[in-house]
Amino acid sequence: MAPARLAQGAHLRKGKLARAAILGALLLAAALPAGARTLVVNANILSPTEEGGIERYAMLLVGDDGRIEAVLPPGAREPALKPGDFRLDARGATLLPGFIDSHLHLMGLGLRLLSLDLGTAASLDDALERVRRHAATLAPGAWVTGGGWNQVRWGTGFPTAADLDRAVPDRPAALLRTDGHALWVNTAALRAAGITRATKDPPGGRILRDSAGNPTGILVDAAMELVKLPPPGALERDRALAAALAHLAAHGITSVHDMGVSVEDWNLYRAFGDAGRLTVRITAYAAGMEAVDAIAPLAPTPWLYDGRLRLQGVKLYADGALGSRGAWLKAPYADDPGNRGLQLLPATRLRNLMSRANFAGYQLAVHAIGDAANAEVLDAYAEILPAYGMGLRNRIEHAQVLDRADIPRFRTLGVTASMQPIHATSDRTMAEARLDPERLKGAYAWKSLRDAGVALAFGSDAPVEPVNPFLGLRAATTRGGWRTEEALPLEAALAGFTVWAARAGLAEGRVGRLAPGLMADFILVDADPFRTPLDDLGKIRVRETWVGGRRVFAADR
Repeated sequence: MAPARLAQGAHLRKGKLARAAILGALLLAAALPAGARTLVVNANILSPTEEGGIERYAMLLVGDDGRIEAVLPPGAREPALKPGDFRLDARGATLLPGFIDSHLHLMGLGLRLLSLDLGTAASLDDALERVRRHAATLAPGAWVTGGGWNQVRWGTGFPTAADLDRAVPDRPAALLRTDGHALWVNTAALRAAGITRATKDPPGGRILRDSAGNPTGILVDAAMELVKLPPPGALERDRALAAALAHLAAHGITSVHDMGVSVEDWNLYRAFGDAGRLTVRITAYAAGMEAVDAIAPLAPTPWLYDGRLRLQGVKLYADGALGSRGAWLKAPYADDPGNRGLQLLPATRLRNLMSRANFAGYQLAVHAIGDAANAEVLDAYAEILPAYGMGLRNRIEHAQVLDRADIPRFRTLGVTASMQPIHATSDRTMAEARLDPERLKGAYAWKSLRDAGVALAFGSDAPVEPVNPFLGLRAATTRGGWRTEEALPLEAALAGFTVWAARAGLAEGRVGRLAPGLMADFILVDADPFRTPLDDLGKIRVRETWVGGRRVFAADR
């Protein structure tokens, strides 16, 4: 997903709710006195291991520095506490390490939370009615923006400008597809952008056209940049980040790998850090080398704000998305003969950017969805490997459709497959239409990658998908009944959102497990995942979220 394209209009009411939520989280975080230790007792403590197993404990002792002092088995004697220390009786509740989302778009999530969201629109008519109602709340002439639509869910082809004109005939409207790789605009927006039948497709983009060559109102990948959306203002961005942090804490997420961070994003994160408002640890991946050059051109930053923020990597794009037929495939789409998708960076340019990033010490996170894109990125990693080695643990984001012959190359080249299990369940119908059965054998192939010894890390791709990691666990273990030979056992799925995700973010010595010396990032939940039917994993709810030994969310407050 391209977070720079996510400028959305905000609802003031939702902004107030978001401020209230983050204020509550900050009040909870301040509830414990400085220098206090915390002892959690009577807990069902589960800590994933690097090997994909589970260690079980009953007590957790957090030091006054926000790190874990000890994890103790059932029957162990309680450590002595000092006056002012805090004893928390979990009363048998399950305690897990805080989840790590290995791939999301933090500002995109926040802006989506505050904007017109079409993610649950059941049909084109439903979406248009929502757009119509939203437009009526805006000032005259203001752009209508939002996102989350998915024509596959509606059982239709791509919507058109004429469709959107029915809801918004008098002002520009631009709505981002759920994957962030296609923009649906009305006639007024096409006119404002100067897009006509004479407008050529930009490199790495496509303007969808009718049989007469006229733009239909769908712009794919780089063509979206032809429409200059009004950027969100400073107050809206502040509200959006506050809303995103509160939303993550409520879902038990204590660390994120934020993909495509702009200079504006970074400055806002610094402002939140300065004010003590960062309730989630952010491992930031810059939006290309331009952002790196503006933020920290010589080397990644150190961890800032007691391990809450670091610029560590660079996000690049090799292709588009499968849903908008922009994923770059080795053979044409099954439902669109002649179309192989979009190569967003020429081979030489991709290698130059990758080499620049690794030379400066930045980890690479390259978006690749189609099998041709994944093969190209693996080829590029093979070329730069002799110069930079495997120490940075370079990544491919999504690794969604693979030629099975390429799967072993991930391990050979030391490349992490950063994947989003929930994509398999939400993409199922679309993937079957886009790909033939043979290619589906390499799609969303978590178990095949794991069996080949490939390093995995899991995330949500929010706001493309819901951020809830328990939905991700359900998808990873059941796949919704689709191609279940690629499902993972729950132990491995949980590792993908914790210890393996920590390793993918070069942070296995800081987070991801419950062990002495690591950050005291943990959650209490209302059910033991290992005593819950796999189909019901998505029903588990977070009771409390703790970051650095301080509570940042409690469901009953």
